[in-house]
Parts: sequence; structure tokens; C-alpha cells
Amino acid sequence: MKSHRPTIMGTRHMIAATQYLAAEAGFRILEAGGNAIDAGVAAGIALGVVQPEYVNVAGVAPIIIYSAADDRIFTIPGLGTWPKAIERDHFKKRHGGKIPQGIMRTIVPAAPDAWITALERFGTMSFGDVAHSAIRFARDGFPVYPLMSEVITEHEDEYRMFPTNVDLYLPKGRPPQAGEVFVQKALGATLQHMADQETAARSRGREAGLAAARDAFYRGDIARAIVKFQKENGGLLSADDLANYRSGFDEPVETSFGDIKLYACGPWCQGPSLLQAFNLLDAAELHKLGHNSTGYLHRITEAVKLSFADREAYFGDPRVVDVPIKALLSRDYAKQRREMIRPDRAWPEMPPAGDPRKLAAERSTGGAKLVPERAFMAPELDTSHVCAIDRHGNVFAATPSDGSYNAPVIPELGIIPSPRGSQSWGDPDHPSGVAPGKRPRLTPSPSIAIQPGKMKMPFGTPGGDVQTQAMLQVFLNIHLFGMETQEGVEAPRVASYSFPSSFEPHAYHPGLLNLESRIDRSTGEALGQLGHKIDWWPDWTWLAGAVCTIVADEKSGVLKGGADPRRPSYALGW
Repeated sequence: MKSHRPTIMGTRHMIAATQYLAAEAGFRILEAGGNAIDAGVAAGIALGVVQPEYVNVAGVAPIIIYSAADDRIFTIPGLGTWPKAIERDHFKKRHGGKIPQGIMRTIVPAAPDAWITALERFGTMSFGDVAHSAIRFARDGFPVYPLMSEVITEHEDEYRMFPTNVDLYLPKGRPPQAGEVFVQKALGATLQHMADQETAARSRGREAGLAAARDAFYRGDIARAIVKFQKENGGLLSADDLANYRSGFDEPVETSFGDIKLYACGPWCQGPSLLQAFNLLDAAELHKLGHNSTGYLHRITEAVKLSFADREAYFGDPRVVDVPIKALLSRDYAKQRREMIRPDRAWPEMPPAGDPRKLAAERSTGGAKLVPERAFMAPELDTSHVCAIDRHGNVFAATPSDGSYNAPVIPELGIIPSPRGSQSWGDPDHPSGVAPGKRPRLTPSPSIAIQPGKMKMPFGTPGGDVQTQAMLQVFLNIHLFGMETQEGVEAPRVASYSFPSSFEPHAYHPGLLNLESRIDRSTGEALGQLGHKIDWWPDWTWLAGAVCTIVADEKSGVLKGGADPRRPSYALGW
């Protein structure tokens, strides 16, 4: 075997998720006759229960779906807005442009609406059906796994900043230990209440039931409890903010790599930066250089830097900010930007952004100069992932998120309304600056690749700014170097940090490149000679992401699932 785990194979349906109990929850739905959307939603809700250090039921949940019936890609942003009462310069006036931890980071919780939107449009089952496993895991508990204990332990001081979080996340007055049963009875009751409201309305049809489940959260008792907690603790989220929220649908962005089409979510997240990186790379050149060679790792790192420079300059909520997304993804623009990748020298910092409207490799600089931050870089507690494919050919991928250490939990509900304001900027003039009704720029960014008539592949990962970097490398491992799915997921990875972090306080580490230690030391030394500031990770690290994917061979009918052992990920199929 070339991988520690086998590639999971099947012919009927498959699911992969970043936590094994969530994968089981989705697989139960597939076995019960549900489709990929039903299963993905079931696993997604479960992730908010069994990975509370990374995901919250009331967090964000960006979703991308290929509908076989429509032969079309859809995206559901699953990302909330800043309260209408926030002022654009609130954090500049009161906090020196920083967005502090706590309740003022709260945006409208989007995940419940996103899951229900997916069920309404593409699913076949009820909210109660797909939430059943999550309710059970919350009410009865589940065994704490080692990484969950490690993360909560590392951030114990931050949990202690909020008394309600201590009661839930530090049971017995300390971080939960691996193997102890972790119970979230209030969260179980919140999800059960939504299911009960659905059941009461089901006599009027499935859609009425789903609407009742949504209303229970956004207009009913749950909403009232959220607003009450906000008012009592200095927050700004209002009843109107909740009642008027709808995630809705959004068009995907796309590019191609050879004859494979790649689809991602729009510039309200970092998804287009993955596609930009692909546009900056030449498959034949990469293949000639060889997998994880010095030249190969140098080129993909420099492509990431260039794409993230444009992310920093342009990406934001396209309903508020003019994002030239078509120009950013144009081949002519990529041709100009590619000239900025030198084979003999690394950019010592984030390169300048380009000017896609003028097809110029660089634009004139403006705004405040980036200030390097070389302080200790705390791990970004961001996100999980689930993907699924069913017997009908539907494809689902979602990257739910919002951890539990940087904002207070509402004790009677067991939820933390989305603190994703941490991915905005306190500077109102930044493309992702705070504004009423505006969405932050999200890191979670699931994707789907399709080779027409031959292959379909949903993929994604946790990992903050590492997400698109890990996804890029896994895709190339599989489709450029011919690795089996699990082997491609497990292969050693690198990650650049030579750009402002998407997370407050947006630390910037010019030139920093982390390598997993399974990569040859001589390769790292050669990268250092090119100008990269090399730092070594252990052989395996959860900081390098945890990619989950399924590769569907449409000619043979075989599904191949890969789940990253860097976190407790598993794939299940039949």
C-alpha cells in the first residue's frame, strides 16, 4: 500500500467527512434511500455537534451542489450578514480597527437556513430525518476524540473568558479528556424543537414542514432567545436581522485545468483564489518538474501568493463591493500574472495585486502598507468538511464552520450565533471591511471538479487560509500525478503564510512556507535558497488541512473516497 488507509470504493453511493460520526450519520441516510443532499445535510448538522471546537450548528455552511436532474452547479452561500445596527467605522472608532473576541463579532447565523434551503430544493427527506443522528449525539453524548481535547486544552484560557462556555466546554472544570462522553443537552433540545415544529406543520406538506423548522430558528422561540441574549450582553443582532435572513442561491465561478472543469463558490469566500492558482500553473511544466520537487513546490507556492494578493485587494461581498471576478479568472489576465513567477527567486513578501480590468500584471499600490507580524502564529480553528455522491449522480460538498472559543454560547440553546465577523476587517475601506448587512469574506470554500462524461469530484477541507492550498495539492496529486484517491490525500503538503491572515488580527508572515517533514530536507533547503522562509511541521499535522474527497469514475461506475488521517476523517461507501 502507498497510503496508510485504503481508498474506500463503492458503486452505489459514498460520503466522506472530517469526523467519523458525521460520516456515519450521512451514510445512514444514504442507506435509508436519501440522496446526496439529504446525506450531506445530515452529516453537516452532525459536524456541528461532534466537532464543537471547529463547527457550530448556528455557524456558517457554504454549500456547492451538482444537480443531476438539472445538469447544473448551484451554490448556497450559507453565510450571514453583519447586523443592520452596526456602523461601518464601529471598530475603528472603538477598538483601533481591531475586531475583539466576543459577542460583537456576531453575524446572522446562516447554517440552519442553508441546510434547509438545500433540503427544500434538492433533498427528499425531512429536517427531522436528517437531524436525527445530530440530535442523538447531542442529547446522549459522544466520546471525545484526542484532537478535540487537544484543541480545547490549548485554548482553555479563551474558553474561560466566557462563563457560559466554561459550563459547556470545560465540564468538570477542565477541558474534556479523550474517551470521556461529551454531552450537549441544550443543543439537542434546540434541534429537537426545530424538528417538532416541522412535524406539527407536516400535514400541510413537506415544504410547509421545512418552513416551520426554519421559522422556529429565525422567527420563533430560538430567535427570541438569541435576541434576548444579545441585548443582555451588548450585542447588536436583532429580531429583524434574523427574520429577514435568507441565504438563497448564488452562481458558481469556474475555470478549467486541461479538460477538467473546476467550480467554486464566489468571491464572498476565498474559493475563486483556488481557480486563479490553477490558471497560473502549467500542467506539462509541473509534471516535468516532478511531484514535490523544489521547482514544483516553488511554482505552486508562488501561484498561491499571486492569487492571494488579488484576494486581499478585491474579494468581498459582491452585493456590496465591485469584484471584477470574470476579469480575475480570465486566461489573458492569468497569462500576464504568470510572468511574475520567477523560477530562480521567491517573492519575499506578498506580491502586488494585479489589475485585471486592464489585463496588467501589477496595479499601482495604494492604501496602508502591510505590517509584517512575526509573533507566534496560533492555529486557526476553522471548519470541517463533508462531501457525498449518490446513485443518481448528484454531488454535494459543504464546509461548515465556526468554533466555540471566541464568542459566548447561549446556555439555554447550546449554540453560539456565528462569530464569523472575525473574517472581516475593522477598516471600513477594506474590500472586506465591516458594514451593515454585509457578509465577511469567508475562508470555507467547497469545490466540485467535473470531467464531462468521465469524472466527478467534490472536495474540500478545513484549515483557514490553508484550505485552497491543500485542495490544490490534492487535486494535482490525483489528476496530474495519477495517485489513488487516498494516496493523493495523504501525500505530504506545504502551506504559505505570506499574506495577511483571513482571521482577526490578520497576522502577516512574509515569505513563510511550512513543510511537512516527510518532504526531503534537501528540498526544503533548496526552497530556502530561493528565498522562502522555511519552517518545518511534523511528518503529519492537522494544520496542513484535512481534505475529504470522492472521485467518481463515470465509465466504470466506481466511486473512490479519500479521507484525511490528519484529522478524524472517514469515508464510507457501498
